[in-house]
Amino acid sequence: MTMYNSAATRHFSGTYAEARRKFLDAAAQCCATIESFELEAHRGPSGEALVTDVAWLGKPGAARLLIISSGTHGPEGFCGSGCQVATLNDADLLARIEQAGIGLLMVHAVNPHGFAHLHRTNEDNVDLNRNHIDFNAPLPVNAAYAEVEPLVLPAAWPPTAADNAAMAAYIDKHGKWAFRTAVSAGQYTSPSGVFYGGTAPSWSNRTMRGILRKYGASATHIGWIDVHTGLGPYGHGEKIYGGRNDAAELARARAWWGADVFAPFEAQSASADVSGPVVSALYDECPQASPALMGLEFGTLPHEEVMTRLCADSWLRCHPDAPAQLQRTIRQELRDAFYCDNDEWKGMVLGQARAVLLQTVLGLKTA
Repeated sequence: MTMYNSAATRHFSGTYAEARRKFLDAAAQCCATIESFELEAHRGPSGEALVTDVAWLGKPGAARLLIISSGTHGPEGFCGSGCQVATLNDADLLARIEQAGIGLLMVHAVNPHGFAHLHRTNEDNVDLNRNHIDFNAPLPVNAAYAEVEPLVLPAAWPPTAADNAAMAAYIDKHGKWAFRTAVSAGQYTSPSGVFYGGTAPSWSNRTMRGILRKYGASATHIGWIDVHTGLGPYGHGEKIYGGRNDAAELARARAWWGADVFAPFEAQSASADVSGPVVSALYDECPQASPALMGLEFGTLPHEEVMTRLCADSWLRCHPDAPAQLQRTIRQELRDAFYCDNDEWKGMVLGQARAVLLQTVLGLKTA
């Protein structure tokens, strides 16, 4: 299908470097205030700088703030960046935001290393949605992880028939949901494992907190959309509640975005109930604000296939001497797991993202 080509898909990019150029160009054309934070110790695959860029539109110190963030999980940034660039090119939506007196804060490439190098995790194999916890307190315990790690990170790739049989036996014994939770809820014991949360705040964590303190200090109400991909039906944008298990906050999210806001702690979401998501930093850095937090998650491939490709990415990090062709295959398949590079999917993404953003503007306007 090509029906969306000129109107929509031009906002998406094929590489991190291209996405960054498009974002900065679109922000400059809107006369946005731009600030950039470079991950100085690392470079991209072509030697390019790795940067989290911020664009601000609106009056300084706005009481109502709309945040749109992308690239928390590396190549998921292709989708989020496209949504951000499309918004910066949406004169009608920007006019509504301005007329409502809302500040618009866009954070492009929360995890620039993963975005550029096509890793879901950051430069230290840390999953940023497991890293925003209180590291002065005891680390969260995921006792089941040690048993499942050998099942998802076998000695060789692709997994052997015996590896697959061992995984099937575990699922038969404990159930699919228990297996999924053990794998993906987050773990803090295996630095080379999957969904690793780290042992200290990452560079991206510290950077994001500084951004929130600077741009959100005067806000009384904040709506935050963090764009993700990889879970749920193809092209569907699931609205995943990202806040605390608080009845009033969840009610606010559903009042703004609809009854189809799913909370992971209610076991209805495509997402596991994870520890330390990026959006939870808002509670620490902007405690004065009433929050409405959402992970907008666009489906790509079936869940089992996405998980297999994610595990292949983690396996490859542990085996940098793998054959070149296998490395290329794993890199490409991971990209495809989190970014459907076709016009139909992109059109579905932009239509749903715009609807959610309009709902957020209306929610903030009447808050």
